[in-house]
Amino acid sequence: MRIIKSIGNQQLLEREKTLFLCSKRMPIELYGRVFQWVDSLSLRDCVVCFNSTEMEEEVLKALVVNKVPTILVVMNQFRDVHNIQIERALQEKRILILVLKRDEPKGKGLTPRVRNEYVLSMVQHVICGYVNKNGSVFPLLAGRRNVEYLMDEPLTLMAAEKDNHWQRWTVGDDKVLLRMFYEDMGIHAIKKQLRRTYLSVRQRILSITLPEEVLKGREFEDYVLELFDIREDGDLVLKEWQGDKTLGDVCPESNRYPDFVFCHQQSHWFAVECKWRERLTTDLEKDMLTVDKLAIYHQFADERRMPVFIVLGIGGEPCQPEQLYIIPLQEIPAVLDSSKSLKDFLRSSTESQFKADEFLSFNKTYTLKEIRSKYPNAYCAWTKEDDDRLVALYKQGKSIKELAIIFQRKHGAITSRLRKLGM
Repeated sequence: MRIIKSIGNQQLLEREKTLFLCSKRMPIELYGRVFQWVDSLSLRDCVVCFNSTEMEEEVLKALVVNKVPTILVVMNQFRDVHNIQIERALQEKRILILVLKRDEPKGKGLTPRVRNEYVLSMVQHVICGYVNKNGSVFPLLAGRRNVEYLMDEPLTLMAAEKDNHWQRWTVGDDKVLLRMFYEDMGIHAIKKQLRRTYLSVRQRILSITLPEEVLKGREFEDYVLELFDIREDGDLVLKEWQGDKTLGDVCPESNRYPDFVFCHQQSHWFAVECKWRERLTTDLEKDMLTVDKLAIYHQFADERRMPVFIVLGIGGEPCQPEQLYIIPLQEIPAVLDSSKSLKDFLRSSTESQFKADEFLSFNKTYTLKEIRSKYPNAYCAWTKEDDDRLVALYKQGKSIKELAIIFQRKHGAITSRLRKLGM
């Protein structure tokens, strides 16, 4: 681990520093204790923090709004370049942003832990918020004498924040909330201004702004697009960007198509669909690669005569995933039926730019029409009657090959469906 870039007031490194650490899933009812500590800080303090979890982001915002000297540590690249409060803090020399890069092999521990250990060597004190004893923070701090725990009582004994008097949100309240939200002032400043609970503020933010999942999806799209070398005089051109045009429950039909369409050297076309998940689930088909979605992508590839790829980000944050996969559409059935491992499509780097060969080296792309010429029911939705019949025939001793002929589907589709039905 090493510092590859620093932005802001370098003199903050010479000060006595306190690192803020907190377990990833901190209950919002306990936010008050952490922000009580933030409010107790002054210009004489210097706090080191990250911004990779919701709690860390909110503490960073509160520190910057309170004008506490701050050192922000990020991995590989600083992306929040449009943050109004950070921009102001940089102008007033109240913040230093350190960009780290990992040099050690991936096998020597998870990046967040390696990062935490590196930063711990830089600070004199550690303040720890809520600690999950089954998480990564607890063993990291075990035995250290320079650690102060803000919450050292069992969670069940902590007094949770209560909203004693319910009040409707007025138009004036919403205007104040939105202004402060889009000025990156954070949940703590909004709570103090509007005298609401943290939970009430967060729920209101979610109800009158874009849904969190939509924001994460758009953020991952931005991240993926940055990895493509798109220049006015370059070989690669972005031809289409579907983006997310959802308004409530209404969305245009084009939203179902892949996110990007590229053209390389004016003749080689390919499409990319971006998906990010916090963790890798055991049921990819149910979570993100459903039969209906795959059929739409195959239809798109068939009609547009171009290959389609799924760029899948796992872990970390949408703007900085821990793992990145490039999966050709025609290989997804093999992944779903476990005849191929997802690891076969794991990219060695999450930061280096994409090369055209990563997408254009797959010469043969089977269209939906070609697949259905051999398997007429390929990518058709399974009905309850299909499921009942499949289970009954399987229990009678029918082989996968026989079932594939009966149901006119690929072997992998039969295997995957049986597994999903608990067979």
